[in-house]
Amino acid sequence: MDNEIKEFKKYIRDMVKLDFIAPEDIPEVEMYMEYLTRYMDTKLGGNLREPDDHVLTKNMINNYTKNGLLPPPDKKKYNQNHLILLIYIYYMKNVISIEDIRKLMKPLLDGSMYSDRLYEVYEKTFEMEKPEYFNIVSSTVKAAQITDKKIPKDEDEYLNKMLFIFLLGYDVYSKKRLIEKLIDEL
Repeated sequence: MDNEIKEFKKYIRDMVKLDFIAPEDIPEVEMYMEYLTRYMDTKLGGNLREPDDHVLTKNMINNYTKNGLLPPPDKKKYNQNHLILLIYIYYMKNVISIEDIRKLMKPLLDGSMYSDRLYEVYEKTFEMEKPEYFNIVSSTVKAAQITDKKIPKDEDEYLNKMLFIFLLGYDVYSKKRLIEKLIDEL
């Protein structure tokens, strides 16, 4: 049984493993949009479900700028702060609405925090990601164990997997609601 759990943990780790951009890997040089989109595809492309998808497109970046999620580039060049904001948008857009992202990121876009502290905020976020990764693995294993008690895999593999997916979906939905409530409190 212990060996089975170890194998399942490895399976989950492989499934939830995300590409990321370490703070020290964020270029300090300004870049044009084409380079920016290529950079993001290179660094985060492993997170995409379909190989033909893109992490960012020119239209996405233009829309983020129009919608106040991203400051306009300086002479068509994007800097390190733009890139950090785009990384946050990339991860959050699949969880919360664009309007909620705008509310959440407003202090990062206004005043001195944008220019002075954004890199520091990103470093702290990055530091928290690794321990959270292991929390995700552990909670996922617990969800699988709960599912197996209700409908064992050897009894009905399809229903077991469906119940597991529903339980994971409930977890994600609950956390999404919590995020929305916390944003409403800002």
